[in-house]
Amino acid sequence: MPSFDIVSEFDMHEAQNAIAQANKEVGARFDFKGSNAQFELKDETILMKAQSTFQLQQMLPILFAKMGKRGIDVACLETGDMKEAAKTAEQPISMKQGLDKPLAKKIVKLIKDTKLKAQAAIEGEKIRVTAKKRDDLQQVMQMLRTQELDMPLQFNNFRD
Repeated sequence: MPSFDIVSEFDMHEAQNAIAQANKEVGARFDFKGSNAQFELKDETILMKAQSTFQLQQMLPILFAKMGKRGIDVACLETGDMKEAAKTAEQPISMKQGLDKPLAKKIVKLIKDTKLKAQAAIEGEKIRVTAKKRDDLQQVMQMLRTQELDMPLQFNNFRD
């Protein structure tokens, strides 16, 4: 029986490369000279550091552009609150992967509402969709691509 998995993940190595490129650009820009502005990656959190909140606001589009060029959807990035202390400002950005329970239930409900002959089952942080026909699975994929969801979705492990 044909099936595929719905997941939400990104390549951590590409994220590291994007952060390195963003650090390089921040170091080369004239408006950041001598400011010690930088991006730091710890686990799945990026910490932006600069001298002021204005510089943090200038750094965010640089990071988003580098992530986008590396194939990482910026919808998986969640910005935290800016913290300013003494002469430094920080802002954490968390990188989310995996489907949480509410989003997984929403996706399963969307698949059931299409009235296609496809079954969806939540398996941890992914959803397995099965159907008798390959065309039904492709229609499910097309429907999910048109939906506005909180997380970017990838379809993998397609089996005929």
